[in-house]
Amino acid sequence: MQICLVAPEGSRLGGEARRLGRPLFPPLGLMTVAALTPRHHSVTIIDEAVEPAEPDMEVDLVGLTAMTAAAPRAYELADQFRARAVPVVMGGMHASALPDEALEHVDAVVVGEAEELWPRLLDDLAAGDLQPVYRHDSYPDPRIIPPARRDLLDTSNYVAKHVLQASRGCPHACSFCAVSTFFGRTYRPRPVEHVIAEAAEIDDEPIVLVDDNIMGQPSYASRLFERWADLGKSFISQASTTMLKSPELIAEAARAGCKALFVGLESISPAQLAKIGKSFNPVDKYRELVQQLHDVGIAVVGSFMFGLDGDEEDVFERTAEFAEEAELDVGQFSILTPLPGTRLYEKLEREGRITERDWSKYDGEHCTFQPIGMTAEALESGFHWLYEHFYSWRSIMRRVGKRLTPLVWMVNGIYKRRVARWLSEVRSQPTG
Repeated sequence: MQICLVAPEGSRLGGEARRLGRPLFPPLGLMTVAALTPRHHSVTIIDEAVEPAEPDMEVDLVGLTAMTAAAPRAYELADQFRARAVPVVMGGMHASALPDEALEHVDAVVVGEAEELWPRLLDDLAAGDLQPVYRHDSYPDPRIIPPARRDLLDTSNYVAKHVLQASRGCPHACSFCAVSTFFGRTYRPRPVEHVIAEAAEIDDEPIVLVDDNIMGQPSYASRLFERWADLGKSFISQASTTMLKSPELIAEAARAGCKALFVGLESISPAQLAKIGKSFNPVDKYRELVQQLHDVGIAVVGSFMFGLDGDEEDVFERTAEFAEEAELDVGQFSILTPLPGTRLYEKLEREGRITERDWSKYDGEHCTFQPIGMTAEALESGFHWLYEHFYSWRSIMRRVGKRLTPLVWMVNGIYKRRVARWLSEVRSQPTG
């Protein structure tokens, strides 16, 4: 079969594309699905963050994956392909959370991870026996995760050209996070030798390890870092604040070539963190954590969300002040978003507080529920202010002026340009 795997872009709904610059990462999920496809089939990948999918293309099967914000565009494409009698299947976070909704637009849904399910689906389709839903009885063994098909994409189109996954899952149960729903509250690392072999085939650096928590299992992380150091390749990844309990692991990561870590700080209020199941974040030690990482040469990407019950309008200024004093290298901000399948979504649904059903607005940039502590308008306005303030030259120099490495300078420059384009677009839209 001629199979086309598509990562729909939410901003393309109705043919309109919003371009804020090069996309950050290539779609590792689709590259992995491509690797799971038996070689007697022909596979192509289209990432709509780079180029649009053409509904009149000649293919035998279309596979879609989408986060919630891209679901409407995925459904739009699915309807167009199926109108031509082209079978369409869908996986990813949103379809896994709402398979019945997805089945209104596609022929089959893969719930959860694709290993073992995708080849079975292809066999069923060839036999004329395609089932509506494919799901695992248990989570797949990480030993069967194949090396991604990087040859199917031009990685020069991306800011971070090379992505790799060493483990899946997260043992925490933060109420807003879809990861524990999709991957389970498990931590399933791939064999270290598999990860190292795949990384060795990647020519460029830094490599982005897209794990939800690269230090989630310290003994595994230590073995991985030891072997990675022999590669001589730099990497960027994500870790939770619990790494504070293992300062030696932070040092090992630095020696292995870690240049930056994304850390979900989420809030500077312990009370707010407790409400979302993240009370393990030690607010009083945030500065200590940042300093420890800086001491070994690791930049910090701090993530915060706004709109938690009780957040008031001063939360934006207080967060900006903290981030500058702590000298965060990069800030990633979002509006709390009740993604389907999460405990947060279920809670707000029970309370009748979800105000927006347009999935395209579930992107972390829009308020989709009734907040407590400020109006939805104040939440979005404060969110815009924070991004503009944080990526002003004054803030950049205050935060990173003393250690302005090429990587940190590049990332702040990228964000500054993206924020300017995004806010210009937001402010040009009609109000009301």
